[in-house]
Amino acid sequence: MKLSELIKNIKIKDIINDKETEITGISYNSKTIQKGEIFVCLKGENTDGHDYAKMAVENGASALFCEKQLDLDVAQVIVESTRHQIADLAAAFYGYPSQKINLIGVTGTNGKTTVTHLIQRIIEDANHKCALIGTLGYKLSGKDTYHDAKHTTPQAPELQKTFKMICDNNIDYVAMEVSSHALEQNRVGCCDFNGAVFTNLTQDHLDYHITMNNYFEAKALLFKGLKSGGFAVINNDDEYAQRFKSVVPNGVTIYTYGIKNNADITASNINFSIHGAKFDCVVNGITKKVNLQMNGMFSVYNALAALTAGIAAGFDADICIKALEETKSVDGRFEIVNKKPLVIVDYAHTPDGLSNVLKAARELTPKGSNLICMFGCGGDRDATKRPKMGKIAEEAADIVVVTSDNPRSEDPQLIISDILAGIKTVNTQKVYVEPDRRTAISMLKNIAKENDVVVLAGKGHEDYQILKDKTIHFDDREEARKVFITNEHVNV
Repeated sequence: MKLSELIKNIKIKDIINDKETEITGISYNSKTIQKGEIFVCLKGENTDGHDYAKMAVENGASALFCEKQLDLDVAQVIVESTRHQIADLAAAFYGYPSQKINLIGVTGTNGKTTVTHLIQRIIEDANHKCALIGTLGYKLSGKDTYHDAKHTTPQAPELQKTFKMICDNNIDYVAMEVSSHALEQNRVGCCDFNGAVFTNLTQDHLDYHITMNNYFEAKALLFKGLKSGGFAVINNDDEYAQRFKSVVPNGVTIYTYGIKNNADITASNINFSIHGAKFDCVVNGITKKVNLQMNGMFSVYNALAALTAGIAAGFDADICIKALEETKSVDGRFEIVNKKPLVIVDYAHTPDGLSNVLKAARELTPKGSNLICMFGCGGDRDATKRPKMGKIAEEAADIVVVTSDNPRSEDPQLIISDILAGIKTVNTQKVYVEPDRRTAISMLKNIAKENDVVVLAGKGHEDYQILKDKTIHFDDREEARKVFITNEHVNV
């Protein structure tokens, strides 16, 4: 593609040198750039891509997408913000692929991964092809293999390239997790969303957004950008529900779901067992029985979100409900890895997420038995949630084991100290501390009795642990199976 054609719909400040340079791709990594690609000079928190432009040119870049003129003899497109306009560049290069698919975005603090998986199942059971993009990577319709996407919502060039591949495979729907970072950084710029789903908004990522209002404003961008004729699905029980409704543009239909408040689709008479959640669901005034294989009140909310999205997209309610009932838990989301004791692995890594999973686990804890919670908090992330999560764990569980999560560059002991600041008890039989996560899981063998319930929270599906100087292989599920060796291992 000629450079002049690539930028014809992009707002630029200036263009220097050859407009007819041939562009073969887009890159923002000076080390891996290929010959003929345009190099985007992204400004990050610690680095500035403009400083690597010379290396990019030496490695084959045929043009630069930058915010200032550089002393390099190569075509240069000067724009106001490379970070916010890389999406325009990527969408143009790949031919605006999201315009050719039905794109449904799911955003919220918790539940995004499960809801997108449920939406995909609903759409495919309705005889349409649906791809998935999110925390676990991206997955094409009808495939079981995930491809690593590195971020919950990929950077714009990878995202638009994935959309193009989806179009080339004649897939007509995409269910995509949309993170607040991606929205604020405009990674999803030039994405045509047919629908948006809001799960909930609770404390997370305040190391980045600073305030809950900023966090809300980032999430709200998904709904503000919906096109006329689209739909917005909103959790009517969430305290931010009204604010999300207020930003939805005219011409977009709002659908609500909930348990506590009046909504278009509701659930009542909810019961939990080791086999899952059962409830009555009211759809268009008609009560329908739902039997989920997933557990916990949060799973009921996730199912309602997906069901409402399915109905908003025009699918039959009975098909939607049947799809929900046939879906097992998503990897690392309230995943049962052993029966006696009942060992549950969950991705919960926020105060609200931890509270929800422990409430769900308490429902499964026999009278007279203990609910045991093992968790840590990630390093280089919002530190204010650490004592809050310590307090939640102490109040919700009978026994707490505090350990490491992904400490990154921080000292694990200091992270643990922050967590312990929220714990009041000094009872050493109630609270254990073990910085090494593998050792902490091993300790549980001697702490948990046969009828106890153990929750390993924080890492879920992750099969790695990020330390100060390296990333190692580590999977809570693998480690738990090594420790709790019985003949009754189960994955549900």
